[in-house]
Amino acid sequence: MAYLITGAAGFIGFHLSRSLLEKGLPVIGIDSMNDYYSVELKQSRLEILNTYKNFQFGTVDISSDSDLETFLTGKKITRIIHLAAQAGVRYSLENPRAYVQSNLVGHLNMLEIARNTDTLEHMLYASSSSVYGGRTDLPFRETDRADRPVSLYAATKKSDELISHTYAHLYGIPLTGLRFFTVYGPWGRPDMAYYSFTRKILAGEPIQVFNHGDMLRDFTYVDDIVSGILSMLEQGFVKPRDDRQDDAPHSIYNIGNNSPEKLENFLAILESLLGKKAIRENLPMQPGDVPATYADISAIHRDYGFQPETNLEEGLKQFVSWYKTYY
Repeated sequence: MAYLITGAAGFIGFHLSRSLLEKGLPVIGIDSMNDYYSVELKQSRLEILNTYKNFQFGTVDISSDSDLETFLTGKKITRIIHLAAQAGVRYSLENPRAYVQSNLVGHLNMLEIARNTDTLEHMLYASSSSVYGGRTDLPFRETDRADRPVSLYAATKKSDELISHTYAHLYGIPLTGLRFFTVYGPWGRPDMAYYSFTRKILAGEPIQVFNHGDMLRDFTYVDDIVSGILSMLEQGFVKPRDDRQDDAPHSIYNIGNNSPEKLENFLAILESLLGKKAIRENLPMQPGDVPATYADISAIHRDYGFQPETNLEEGLKQFVSWYKTYY
């Protein structure tokens, strides 16, 4: 019985796949290998995963139901970790159709796979802290209102949560959504600020600092994210303890560091690790962005014992070390 991971060549998908494989567990990975960011980086991650004999991989676009069904026919899957998505808040302003195809059509297709997989015990899927929109009452709690997204990306992620609840209600599929908070670390996404800042600082190029640096982010190190997911996979679905009016087996958790950092402090740490000052271009807030994110993680700590262990300085140190080695 295998673990199916969508977005296996992506950032979190790669780290999770490798952790499961190191435990000797069979992993089936799929990824569209699109060019939203460096395909070479994705291929480098895959080269590592392919060294494990208990890893199978298919280049599959989740928005194609026929390709999904063809690839997965005959495969015995007990758990699905659905991480594939069109990521990025800012890119959703440029290419909205990509988000509808991947994040809405693709998510529905994965729910259909789950519904028709008799051996399935649990499906986890990626949501996002962006669903909280521009809320200023911190920290964000799962019971907070989250129906006023300020980007299309956020709207698709909130829609995924609603569709998932419907499938759990109708078909009894145990589903858990994870609202990720600014995940960073080695092998990360080049479009993320910490990654692009590192590249530009080392190259002596100016960095774009939005909202003039007056931003707060709950940076969460990737190893802590993976540790949390592994605990959920091992323990299985936990019925949520909230004020819902039905018994659908659907839960949603924040998974973050619960320790937000000011962008100015983040930059100071990065400059110190790189031994070089950034050339700053201060800009107003980018459309679709939010001034602050801060995760209340009491629910996931209560139900799964999740407790992040990596502070920002140590996490950025690990990233910078990897970056200099890789490039």
